[in-house]
Amino acid sequence: MGFWQLIIAFVTLVVGMAVGFAIGYLLRTRTIGRNIARLEEEANRTLAEARTRAMEIEIEARDKALAILQEAEAEEKQRLREISRQESRLQSRRDALDQRMDALEAREKKLKMQEKALEEKQAELDRAWEQHLAELERISGLSREEAKELLLKEIEATAEMDAARIIRESEARALEEAERRAREIITTSIQRVAADQVADTTVSAVELPSDEMKGRIIGRGGRNIRTIEAMTGVDLVIDDTPDTVILSSFDPVRREVARLALERLVLDGRIHPGRIEKMVEKAREEVEETIREEGERAALDLGIHGLHPEIIKLLGRLHYRTSYGQNVLQHSKETARLAAMMAAELGGNVELAKRAGLLHDLGKAVDYEVDGPHALIGAEIASRYGVPDDVVNAIGAHHCEMEQCTLEAILVQAADAISSARPGARRESLESYIKRIRALEQVANSFEGVETSFAIQAGREVRIIVKPDEVDDAGAVRLSREIARKVEESLEFPGQIKVTVIRETRATEYAK
Repeated sequence: MGFWQLIIAFVTLVVGMAVGFAIGYLLRTRTIGRNIARLEEEANRTLAEARTRAMEIEIEARDKALAILQEAEAEEKQRLREISRQESRLQSRRDALDQRMDALEAREKKLKMQEKALEEKQAELDRAWEQHLAELERISGLSREEAKELLLKEIEATAEMDAARIIRESEARALEEAERRAREIITTSIQRVAADQVADTTVSAVELPSDEMKGRIIGRGGRNIRTIEAMTGVDLVIDDTPDTVILSSFDPVRREVARLALERLVLDGRIHPGRIEKMVEKAREEVEETIREEGERAALDLGIHGLHPEIIKLLGRLHYRTSYGQNVLQHSKETARLAAMMAAELGGNVELAKRAGLLHDLGKAVDYEVDGPHALIGAEIASRYGVPDDVVNAIGAHHCEMEQCTLEAILVQAADAISSARPGARRESLESYIKRIRALEQVANSFEGVETSFAIQAGREVRIIVKPDEVDDAGAVRLSREIARKVEESLEFPGQIKVTVIRETRATEYAK
């Protein structure tokens, strides 16, 4: 290719490129113009719509403002009408108060006039009363002080008679209600308990297969019987009673150990000092186990927990103790049940009453070894083994050796008396019974004005016949109270004793 051809080709290329650029530019310019026109048209249309919307919003705002203004004007008119109505009401009330004040002022003036008239009348009455008193003093010949003293004496005498009558009637009603309520509670409690009692004595009898066994029990030179008595602390009474040996001891535990040991020796047939020692030791272990079981059974039957093991043992020992033929452990359980039932009826502490009732005779388990009343001994033992203070007080106070600090202590004392005094619970010797009856009548006869007295109902009641010319009705009430107090202080008795004072006046005349 030649030089000029290259130049022509280059020029042609340049011209082509220029023409292309020109054509492209023209095309782009025309497109942009069309877009600008379209955008201007859309902008004008949007502007027109915005102006229309603004006018509509302005119109709506004017309408709302007009409505709010009208509503405010209506509320203002309503408020003005309400204020006007309230002002009218207040004015009416003000007028009514003014009228009432005028009426009160008129009434006050009238009352002052009446008060002044009453004062004048009171002055006239005082002058008339003074004249009346002076006339009475002149007629009676007594001064005012003397008449007052005479009147007071008459009123005092009348008041004493009325007071005695009221006291007698009140006491009668109170006693009747208390006796009815107490009878109901006690009867219900006794009915629910209904415990049996086992009557034991201070001796035990062991039956023998034959009289020949007596000689074997005595042994050569009496060695066997001496060994038994030395090992058990029990006296063996071998007399003419056929086929029987009597064991005598004040300690029921020792007596039970001796009875078990002797029965086993008789059953075994081999009786000599070595065998006796072995059997006595085995019997003692069994009795100790029985004591523990009886104590645990008593606490379990009553639902009492947490007792010290030593207290359990002492309770078990009560199983072998009797008081006037009444088993002490059974008596303690019965007392616990009675005290708990009465505490439930009276709103007391049932658990405390039950625990104190079970432990109230705890001192009887050791009163052979320790000096002092069994109530105080039991209280000291209970305190030593961590029993609560209220229970300790009830134990020590059930025979009044201590002051009763709780309701439960009183209930335990009452339950103890009920359990021991109910029919069939205890035996009493004829001699002690007669002494108690005579002592009761002697206490009643020791008071002035008593004509005679009679102890009846097995000593549960004493009836006193008084001299009617020496003791009046009020004095009879006081006399019954004093006799009852002296009986409490000077005699020991189970349960309670009813004191009845009888005053009888008889008028006798003969027709001739």
